[in-house]
Amino acid sequence: MKIVLNGESREVRAETLGELLAECGFSGRVATAVNEEFVPSSLRIAHKLAEGDRVEVVAPMQGG
Repeated sequence: MKIVLNGESREVRAETLGELLAECGFSGRVATAVNEEFVPSSLRIAHKLAEGDRVEVVAPMQGG
């Protein structure tokens, strides 16, 4: 399926947001949004993706 991940078009096999994070190598604490709507970590495993979804994944930065 084709999605947009962090502004880049990608072809992925994942069907859920949780699978997408694993497929793309995201680990640790991240925040996620699909089509500009926040998706809590507890709902990622069940959040189905659809062709053309826009997914944003951000990780907290350390420093000051």
